[in-house]
Amino acid sequence: MFPDNSIYIVGESKTSTNNAITQQYNGFFIALVVNRDSGEILDAECTSTIDITSNFVKAMFTSKNITDLDFLLEQIESRYFGSSQKALMVAFKNANIKYLQITNK
Repeated sequence: MFPDNSIYIVGESKTSTNNAITQQYNGFFIALVVNRDSGEILDAECTSTIDITSNFVKAMFTSKNITDLDFLLEQIESRYFGSSQKALMVAFKNANIKYLQITNK
């Protein structure tokens, strides 16, 4: 399903205690499949209680580059208005750091 040079990265963060995601999962997670060499995000999914949330996040991240941190954070801030907006931003930053560590960039 994914090429041999792809890697799987999970970014994590906390959400507010009254958030349904926290109540169900005890945190917020974004999972990314990334081309190790180019940084292209091949697939994305996040913890959610509603399927459309994960589908929207997938559409926002797929085919983008994980190293375009500022652009993707701006996309989250200007397009994603779910109660876990800040958690998504923190989780993506966490995934970005992991990618840079893995690839030594």
